[in-house]
Amino acid sequence: MNRLIALACLGYATLAIASAYAGEQLSKMKGCSAEAKGMKGDERKAFMSKCLKKDYVLKSSAARENAKPAASVAKTKQQDKMKSCNAEAASKALKGDERKKFMNTCLKN
Repeated sequence: MNRLIALACLGYATLAIASAYAGEQLSKMKGCSAEAKGMKGDERKAFMSKCLKKDYVLKSSAARENAKPAASVAKTKQQDKMKSCNAEAASKALKGDERKKFMNTCLKN
């Protein structure tokens, strides 16, 4: 019985890993296809072969990686502003509509 349960767990784990890999590969295939737009015949075939290799980095992926730090800095600034506005509203003991109005104006400034 224990062997049967272990075998079932192993099968499930293998299935989960395979489906995750398939999702990544499908995503990479879509990205490569988008980059190969306008190419035809042997040129496209050669590019797709090169693009689908493990070490090739998609241009869209590289652009997203470069954009992440700027987005996270902006998010951190917004979070800091939210914390300070919340603290100020709490110190003034604002409730309900007064708090909403204060938070709205505080976050805009």
